[in-house]
Amino acid sequence: MAKVPRSFRLLSELEHGEKGIGDGSCSYGLKDSDDIAMYEWNGTILGPPHSAYENRIFSLSIYCGDKYPDVPPLVKFESKINLPCVNHQGLVDFSRIPSIAHWKRDFTLETVLVELRRDMAAPSNRKAPQPAEGTEFPPLDLEALAKQRKV
Repeated sequence: MAKVPRSFRLLSELEHGEKGIGDGSCSYGLKDSDDIAMYEWNGTILGPPHSAYENRIFSLSIYCGDKYPDVPPLVKFESKINLPCVNHQGLVDFSRIPSIAHWKRDFTLETVLVELRRDMAAPSNRKAPQPAEGTEFPPLDLEALAKQRKV
């Protein structure tokens, strides 16, 4: 089976993201509509009900490097969150999310956001104490980090 080029794949994801995902609990789109290479994205996750995240809106930055979708994007929570798969800088550690720990080319930005939300609702994380609403992780240059990690 032929591999779909990165740009076609991301155009498809952009179109899907603009239409909205399922029940509207997750959304994503380009950070800058003039970014023709489609590197930088914004994501939003609504906290799952009956959890410590309920009634909160979490903002994320996503960087899809040149090797995406063969390698996962860099994902950073801008909104502070206490979740085992998120480090002190707000970066998501995919290896700590069982369903996407072994990255597959057919995973999408939607997959990432939905699985993060599912992780928030997991029994082990549902009641985790959270930072004050409105607090954010310090800024981080995802483009520089992507170059450093060669993604």
